[in-house]
Amino acid sequence: MQRLAVINVVGFSKDHLGRHTPNITSLANKSSVHLLDPPLPAVTSTVQTSLLTGLEPVDHGIVANGWYERETNATHFWRQSNALVKGEMVWDAAKKLDPNFTCANMFWWFNMYSSVDIAVTPRPLYCADGRKFPDIWTNPSCLRTELQHTLGQFPLFNFWGPMANITSSTWIADASILVEKKYSPSLMFVYLPHLDYPLQKVGPNHPTIATELQRIDLVVGKLIKHFHSQNMQVCVMSEYGIDVVNSAVALNKILRSAGLLTVREEFGREYLDAGQSDAFAVPDHQIAHVYVKNKTKIADTIALLSSVEGVEQVHQGDERGDLSHERCGELVVIAKQNNWFVHDWWEDETSAPDYQQTVDIHRKPGYDPRELFLAKGWRGSKPRIALKLLTKKIGLRTLFDFIEIDSSVVQGSHGRTPEMGATPPIIIPPTAMANNDLIPATSFKNLLLSWLELA
Repeated sequence: MQRLAVINVVGFSKDHLGRHTPNITSLANKSSVHLLDPPLPAVTSTVQTSLLTGLEPVDHGIVANGWYERETNATHFWRQSNALVKGEMVWDAAKKLDPNFTCANMFWWFNMYSSVDIAVTPRPLYCADGRKFPDIWTNPSCLRTELQHTLGQFPLFNFWGPMANITSSTWIADASILVEKKYSPSLMFVYLPHLDYPLQKVGPNHPTIATELQRIDLVVGKLIKHFHSQNMQVCVMSEYGIDVVNSAVALNKILRSAGLLTVREEFGREYLDAGQSDAFAVPDHQIAHVYVKNKTKIADTIALLSSVEGVEQVHQGDERGDLSHERCGELVVIAKQNNWFVHDWWEDETSAPDYQQTVDIHRKPGYDPRELFLAKGWRGSKPRIALKLLTKKIGLRTLFDFIEIDSSVVQGSHGRTPEMGATPPIIIPPTAMANNDLIPATSFKNLLLSWLELA
C-alpha cells in the first residue's frame, strides 16, 4: 500500500498556477493538472461528500451546506454528524481491501462520529451566558488537548468571520504534521480554507489575491515537504472555483411580496416563520432550495421566480436531477452568472433579526458571506468592538452586532458547475494521468483507492 496525503486548497483554480504559487506549481509540473467536475451545488459539504463517497447528492443526501427539515420546521446549516451522510466512505472501502489501512481527516466536513481512525474538526464551546470559546473535537479525544497544548487554542475567529485569515490554515497544517508524525496514517485529508475568504471578499481578479496565493502556497509547500519526507504521495486539489459576482438576489423578499412568505414580529424585528409560509427560500451561494408547502402554488411560484432578474433556472421534480432528494426544496433555483442568493426577507434593516448583524452560522436560514465583513462606520469600528468585548468580559450580555448587512460588499461566489460556465476546481494527482477531460467528483473515491494501490 502506498501512503497518500490529499490537500484541499479551497477555491484554487488552474489560473492560480504560476509565479505566485511556486510550491503548488512545482508539484503540478512534476505531475499533471486536471479539472474537477463538482456536483450541483458546488459548495463545501456537497462536493466533499461526493468526493469521499463516490455518490451524487441524490444518493448521499447532502444537498447543500444546510437545508430545511420539514419534520421540525427548522433550517440547519453546518451540522457535523457523519450519520447525516448515506453511502460508504472511502476509508471504509479501503479497510475492506486492507485491514491495516488507517485514515486521518483534518477538517473535512461531516467529520464527527464517523468511522475514520483520526479526526479533527472545529467545535466551539457555547456557554449559557452567550459566550463562545474556540475549540476542536477530535478522535481520539486525547488528541484535542495534545494539539492545543502544542499549537495553542484553535484560532476559530480566524477560521470564519471578519478576522478570517491565513492563521487558521497554518494551524490546520501544523496540526496535520503533528498527527502524521504521531499516527502515520495511510491516507490523510487536509482542509485549507484560506483562499476562500479573500476570493469571496474582493473577488478573484483583485490585485491583492496575488499576496493571498503566496501565503497559502507557503503553507502548502510546508506540507508537501513534510509528506514527501515521510514517503507519502501528495495530491493537491480544490472543491470549487470562485467567480466574480456583482449582484445579490433576495428571493425571500420576492416571495414575501407575493404573499407566500410569512414573518413573525418579535421585539420590533421580523423573523421568518418557515412552518407558516407557503413558500420560502434557503439560499446557499448561487443555488437556493425553495420549499413550497402548498403544492397548489408550485406553478405560480415557478412563474414568479423564473421572471426574476438574476435567476437562470428553476427546476422541480425530476428536473432537479441529481438533487432529487427528500431534503431538497420542491424547487431548486440557480442564479445567473455574476449573481448570488441572499436570504433576506426584510425591507428595512432595522427590522432584520437580531442575529443578522452577528456571526451566527447556525441560526441564519442561508449561507451569509457578509459575515466576513465588519460593518461600515461606528457599528463596525474598533472602539465599539472593544467596548463590546469589555462588556462581555465583565459578565454582561451584549450582542456582537458589528457585521455588515449590505450584500453589495460580496465580490465572489460559487455553487454553479463548470457546465454552467463556472470556474472549475483542479486536481494535481500524485502521478501524471493522461485523461484531460473533466473528472467527475464521483470518480475521486476510486482514484484515491488506485493511488493507494488498493484497487
